[in-house]
Amino acid sequence: MNFAELNQLRPDLAFIADWIRPQSEVLDVGCGDGVMLDYLQTDKQCHGYGIEIADDKVLACAKRRISVIQQDMENGLQMFGDNSFDTVLCLSSLQMMKHVEPLLRDIARVGREAIVSFPNFGYWPHRTALLRGKMPVSKSLPYQWYDTPNVRCATIYDFSDLAHEVGLEVMECVALHEGKPVHVLPNWRGSLAVFRLRKRDA
Repeated sequence: MNFAELNQLRPDLAFIADWIRPQSEVLDVGCGDGVMLDYLQTDKQCHGYGIEIADDKVLACAKRRISVIQQDMENGLQMFGDNSFDTVLCLSSLQMMKHVEPLLRDIARVGREAIVSFPNFGYWPHRTALLRGKMPVSKSLPYQWYDTPNVRCATIYDFSDLAHEVGLEVMECVALHEGKPVHVLPNWRGSLAVFRLRKRDA
């Protein structure tokens, strides 16, 4: 898969991929169908693994020749040592976890850097829906309240606070909408939050 194909399929992933150095070791936590690792392996000569729980997505990874471990992310990353990877990805998955803080600490432990993305609950249509007394449904939050896999809702400011609490330095924070950066009022106008993180020096 080349960059143009990734950008057409998932412009948000294409933006994030630019942060990952060629030939680096990558762990993709909640890798889905493996499209990101497919691109990183073929176009940037990266090496690594995906972690995924869903049978159909594990099969899709296998078809892409992605090394995938079928495991519930809630069980942590104990199989990997400290600083095993240059970059750990957790893209649009963290909000589905019951225990966000321990997983975030584990991600920071096994990676020299981490890139985390999640739907921004501060996005203006979400706020407007709540003002109307309804739970938000949008392109970035496409589920009804009763069938959503998202168990955690956060804004850019919320996650920034959590990152600080668990000892992480925010290297970059970008709000995206349809894969493009939002520079003005990002917490209001960005539908997806993307953080690039590393452990803060003691």
